Amino acid sequence: AATINARWGGGSSKGTVSKKASGILDWTVADVIALEDASEQFPITQMMVKRLEAQEVINDICLMSLTGTIAKENGEAIAAILSAQQSSSADDRVRAMKEIDEAIVALQQARARLAVGAP
Repeated sequence: AATINARWGGGSSKGTVSKKASGILDWTVADVIALEDASEQFPITQMMVKRLEAQEVINDICLMSLTGTIAKENGEAIAAILSAQQSSSADDRVRAMKEIDEAIVALQQARARLAVGAP
């Protein structure tokens, strides 16, 4: 509550935050922004950006080019997954998740191109 109040100037109590944490109330966009700014971590913002990227249809890139990107990103994801599996480092797991997300975006872009009837 203090973090949210510090960011936006009041209006949130411990009880409200408790209800949001338990699922009784929904988190607002302002809550998320305040918490992300305070933690300097942006998982929700990144998720929203990925949603937009996945919906973008890249009109100047043909499906053949996208297949190259898909192969590259999937290869990088596989390598990162194998590396993370053999490591105890959280950084390696985060890197693998990032590579997986990039592979998913490439596949979603190809799917979006096909959905609009791209040749």
